[in-house]
Amino acid sequence: MKRIHVTKEFAFDMAHALQHYEGLCKNIHGHTYRLFVTVAGEPNTQAGASDEGMVIDFGLLKKIVNENIVHIFDHALVLHQNYPFDEKVTQTKLIRVEYQPTCENLLFDFVDRITSHLPEYAALTKVRLYETITSFATWYADDQK
Repeated sequence: MKRIHVTKEFAFDMAHALQHYEGLCKNIHGHTYRLFVTVAGEPNTQAGASDEGMVIDFGLLKKIVNENIVHIFDHALVLHQNYPFDEKVTQTKLIRVEYQPTCENLLFDFVDRITSHLPEYAALTKVRLYETITSFATWYADDQK
C-alpha cells in the first residue's frame, strides 16, 4: 500500500468566552485560529482521471472545510448555550454550542464536521487547531481507537 498523508491549512477569526473559568478567558475575546487538516489514502492511479496522483483534490478538501467550519465560525462569537449574553444588545454572529468552547472541544466539533463530509477514499488522520501562535490542540485518529 502506498499511503500518503496530505495537509491543508485554514485560518479564521473567532471570539469566545469560557463560562466559569477563573482567568482572563472568562471574558469575551478573540483569536486568529489556524486549522491544519490531514487526510490519508492512496493516490488515485486511474490514468487520465482529473485527480490522478492525488489522495484528495486540495480543492475538494478546501470546499469541505470552508463550508462546514470556516464560513460558519469566521468572525463569530461562540458561547456555551448557558453563557449569559443578551443577544438583543448587539448585532453579532452568535453560535451557541453544547460544550465549553475551548480549543480542545472546538477541535472535537471540527473533526465531526469534517469526517461526515469526506469521501470514503480519504481518511481523516490528524487535525491541529492553533488558538494562538504558541498554543494548539491536536487530534489523532489513531488515539480514538
